[in-house]
Amino acid sequence: MHTLRRALCLSLVATALLWTVGPASGQQPAAAPPRLSIEEMERFLLNAAVVSTRRAGAGVTNSLRATLSDGTLTHDAHIQAIDEARPIFETPRGVELDFKDSYKYNVAAYRLSRLLGMNNLPVCVERVVQGKTSSVMWWIDDFMMDEGERMKKKVTGPNPSRFAMQVHVQRVFDALIQNTDRNIGNSIWSNDWKMWLIDHTRAFRRSKEIVKPERLERVDRALFTAIKGLTKESVSTAVGSSLTGLEIDALIARADAIGKLFDKRISERSEAAVLFTMN
Repeated sequence: MHTLRRALCLSLVATALLWTVGPASGQQPAAAPPRLSIEEMERFLLNAAVVSTRRAGAGVTNSLRATLSDGTLTHDAHIQAIDEARPIFETPRGVELDFKDSYKYNVAAYRLSRLLGMNNLPVCVERVVQGKTSSVMWWIDDFMMDEGERMKKKVTGPNPSRFAMQVHVQRVFDALIQNTDRNIGNSIWSNDWKMWLIDHTRAFRRSKEIVKPERLERVDRALFTAIKGLTKESVSTAVGSSLTGLEIDALIARADAIGKLFDKRISERSEAAVLFTMN
């Protein structure tokens, strides 16, 4: 999966909210593609014809890079159909019980992020492709580097404060969805130094505990408010059938725990030391 994510990152070509296609050497600039709303991107991914597919990389999930077209617009998507469950699974981090690796969690993560008011997960829908129900994710342009490359270069961009805020957001979101597979290949940076979070097929575990709570030091004010406002009903409506009832129950328990943890942080320090507003 690490090789897949690296291949995915190296060929990303558009921001999730705007296509910006640069001219090839010696060519005149093409007309700027139209801006698409979130709803328009979702409809495109749901309804556009699959023109061609090829392996997205050498990963074990056999995911695809597909070219989609609705007759007017053409764009690529990342397709994952994996949906596996094992009672016992050995990972580099140790043995995991009740292991799941599912495209459904890509869909759930995206829908939850929208409920929380986040905009750093690529648009993702569920549809049938080549006879398999899959997650279909917008293939993002404007790729600059993945987290692994950023760490090697030891750079944080022109605004270190904003960089740090995005890292805090990623940590809180991963704690909420209990993402067991965040690595240096599935946090990526676009040229505007925006962090995009991809590949959540190993999230939404049923443990109600926060993993590594010491990493949750600060949180975006709006995200904190949204997490504290989550209910089983609101999450169920947002994610649909992409999560089970038990998975939603565990998510709500973790949301409550995150709320209490940051309330404690605020009481021990101050609001200004814990809460921030993304800029």
